[in-house]
Amino acid sequence: MPMRKTFLEGLLRRPATERPPPLDDPELAELGRKLDAAARQRLGRSLAIREVDAGSCNGCELEIHALNNAFHDLERFGVHFVASPRHADVLFVTGPVTKNMREALERTWRATPDPKWVVAVGDCAIDGGLFAGSYACVGGVSAVVPVDLHIRGCPPTPTQLIKGLLTLLQAP
Repeated sequence: MPMRKTFLEGLLRRPATERPPPLDDPELAELGRKLDAAARQRLGRSLAIREVDAGSCNGCELEIHALNNAFHDLERFGVHFVASPRHADVLFVTGPVTKNMREALERTWRATPDPKWVVAVGDCAIDGGLFAGSYACVGGVSAVVPVDLHIRGCPPTPTQLIKGLLTLLQAP
């Protein structure tokens, strides 16, 4: 009997989730249009991003993945994620760089063609965050490869990520 009661209550109760953002957020649409225009002006084409998890807790990855969800849908603005660093313009690197990921990050950076930009995403990627000083970490991303932009946050929001990309593309 208790299981049936729990089941029925689950059917009648509203889900405990946040309300979705508006489907047509004007601020997001404007940011996306600016990002697309900046990429086309700077590169002559759309922007390709390769995400590298150098040892994070996956909080930043969740926000990066949100860039591709139905609400943000960054691909409608010409920005896409690629599987190979050989096709990337930007490396989004998350987490403190662990000793085990140092070589992989260096290889990924070397495989990315010039011009390339490296973005340290989140507090841990900037200075090691909570993991700073750990025996298993070498530090932030800049301890391993040159970083062009730091985006603070634990984790940064998708809007912060888009604004960061726009800043990166508009820099001289």
